[in-house]
Amino acid sequence: MLRRRNIRNSPVRLSTIRGKDRGIVISGQAAGRGNASFFGDKKRGIPRGVYPGHTGTRNDGAGRVVRILPGCTIRVRFCGAFRVMICVAFCLAFAARDARASELNVPPEASEAIHLMYSGQPDRAVALARKLETSRPEHPLGYLIEADILWWKIYCKWSERKYNTIDAWSHTRPADSDDDADLALADKVTRLAEASIAKSDTAEMELYAGLGYASRARLLGLRYEKMPVARAGVEARKHLLRCLELNPNMADAYLGLGLYNYYVDTLSTLAKILRFFMGIPGGSKSEGLRQLETASTKGELTQMEARFNMAKSLRNYDRDYARAAQAAAPLISAYPANPIFLLLAGDIEQKLGHNEAAAVRFRAAAASPEGDPACAAQVQKLAREALASLGTGH
Repeated sequence: MLRRRNIRNSPVRLSTIRGKDRGIVISGQAAGRGNASFFGDKKRGIPRGVYPGHTGTRNDGAGRVVRILPGCTIRVRFCGAFRVMICVAFCLAFAARDARASELNVPPEASEAIHLMYSGQPDRAVALARKLETSRPEHPLGYLIEADILWWKIYCKWSERKYNTIDAWSHTRPADSDDDADLALADKVTRLAEASIAKSDTAEMELYAGLGYASRARLLGLRYEKMPVARAGVEARKHLLRCLELNPNMADAYLGLGLYNYYVDTLSTLAKILRFFMGIPGGSKSEGLRQLETASTKGELTQMEARFNMAKSLRNYDRDYARAAQAAAPLISAYPANPIFLLLAGDIEQKLGHNEAAAVRFRAAAASPEGDPACAAQVQKLAREALASLGTGH
């Protein structure tokens, strides 16, 4: 129920009503003519007006400063009441955004490690991940980040230019030491998360369990181990669905679910028949892309990986190069010197017929300061091959 009252001579105030009948009651000072609206709800017993002792203003000589929420203030100088209401709505929107962004309470060291991983500084990223492991040995996050750092090293090492496309293509091969280390980290993530779930089931630990199984499936898929990939994928799906059941705002869960739904739908007809008889749940490419988009825009840990896989899937399977380019663009904006992202973007540009733009990306990839020597050598080799395919010199 909306009520109006002339508050030209009243100070701007914000009060909250707690308990069963929650709400916000606002009044304000209008420097010019006009009324301010403030809310009450007679049916729910929420009155209108200002509650004594809950002023949200101060005057610093340059106009009234209104404290809307912790960390969110506005200055009201020559501001009518309607503008006050707009400012309040703006601050509340930011408060909602911040609430959504704190589902996992990710430590600053974890965010910095992820940033360093994508910035071509894997050694520094590993050091921070291991610092997290030391400070919280029973928590999966540090081990998950270290597994991701190692995965990008493996991805780079096995990347090749095949079918006129740069990617780490799946093929049967024996395991090496990096594979073993990555799988050990992924298994530790799931083991720690599932041990925590056994004590108290939480969305956070369901997420980590699901991402641990997804990390295992990711590596085994690169080695073309079909049945182990299927088993790990189904386990990942189970945990991630449970995560969202407990907390629908856990956007990072959509990375694993999006990949599962997309790739299950790309299986051949024969494989789909076998999947049905083996009891493996089906998927949908369109739903998978939607879920990857959600993870890429709202996730805390998985934004870049979700966007990378979305661009790669649109290129490899849908052959929708325009959409693939749109998906890849934020990767380059965020990490313009990441060689893997540059190779992907250049490859997509080449498929669009934008040869000059592709050459720029390939040359930038070759010149990027990658901290892992083996990856740097492989990137330079791939960039040379790609530039040769364009008929362009180094």
